[in-house]
Amino acid sequence: MRDTAFLRLWAGTTASGLATWALPFVLGLAVLHRELGAAGLGLVLAARTAGFLAAVAVGGVLADRHSRRAVVFWSALAAAAAAPLLALGLGRSLVLMTLAAALAGAGQGACRPAFQALTAETVAADHRQQANAAMTMAVRTSTLAGPTLTALLAAFVDAGTLLLGIGLLWLVAALLPGRGATAPRADAESADPAALAAAPRASLRAEFVDGIREARRHPWFLAGLGALTAVIALGYSATGVALPLVSRDRYGTEWVLAAAMTAYTVGALGGALVTARRRPRSQGWSALAGLALYGFAPLSLMLPVHPAVVVAAYAVAGIGIELFNVPWFTATQREVAPDKLARVSSLDFLLSYGLAPVGLALMAPAIGVFGVTPVLAVCAGACFLVPAAAALVPTARHFGRAPGPRTD
Repeated sequence: MRDTAFLRLWAGTTASGLATWALPFVLGLAVLHRELGAAGLGLVLAARTAGFLAAVAVGGVLADRHSRRAVVFWSALAAAAAAPLLALGLGRSLVLMTLAAALAGAGQGACRPAFQALTAETVAADHRQQANAAMTMAVRTSTLAGPTLTALLAAFVDAGTLLLGIGLLWLVAALLPGRGATAPRADAESADPAALAAAPRASLRAEFVDGIREARRHPWFLAGLGALTAVIALGYSATGVALPLVSRDRYGTEWVLAAAMTAYTVGALGGALVTARRRPRSQGWSALAGLALYGFAPLSLMLPVHPAVVVAAYAVAGIGIELFNVPWFTATQREVAPDKLARVSSLDFLLSYGLAPVGLALMAPAIGVFGVTPVLAVCAGACFLVPAAAALVPTARHFGRAPGPRTD
């Protein structure tokens, strides 16, 4: 945090994360104030997700083809421009709000892989794990403190003004980060200008496919991505639908829902603190074991246990997710070719987060047909077994090459 270049990148990433989190919360407030209907909220959020998925792959290609700093700037600027359009359409035009939400999602999606790659350019290799831990701690802190802050602001200003505030956060994300310095890339920017002019430019599709080839060179990456996708699409989706139902029907109070979600965030903060300095000998196996801990969340919802057990299970799941996330990001930045890093990162976001809406869409009908307990049992089993299977893949033990002697 004493490095000015990283501090600027950290602050910009934090602003973008807070803006990303705040949008659905502010739109929810608009529903409470009857400025937006429930169906309109679903349509706007769906448009944002569609914009994210459409732009994340393109953003990865552009971030490897051009300056990553420039991609962050223009994508965050697009998200900033969407905010006043959302405010203008609020209560007036659902079409305008839908288009603006798609633009906001596209800006968010395009900047995600660029931020990931820019971290590798800004931070030296031996400090990246601490840097990634600091990034995730900022996101978790925003998630924990954000509801209170937004609720306080909502007592004084309306939803339209809050939307403009989200636009200002995106402006901070656009303007604050500097250029990367420590990880030069073997891409078009470092090539000989004469040779670059003579060589035909590959299409966006061809360059994205080239990123897929790079991902396939790393069996640990494919295995870890498969495990992460399974946990998000099944575990996250199951608990996202089942936790409110269990809190209401089994315990008769919303307190369990709020306490469990808070415990998850607090646990994630603790996990990030641990991974900032922890260097296990078998880093990949340790990370996958942490990912599997999420299985305790759906498992606790299956059983007629005391509410404190559910809260504790969510805290363990939060710890585990960051025991995976931080080494996962660090290994990707270390092992993937620097000129393909943004494309591989975009593939990560595209699959792990792209399939989450599918899981959410299918989970409620599955619970309606089979019941809560069988669905939770299947999802808990997947959370435990898929990371265990991923650990058997060659190179998964260390997430790439075997590490040297530990220094801690």
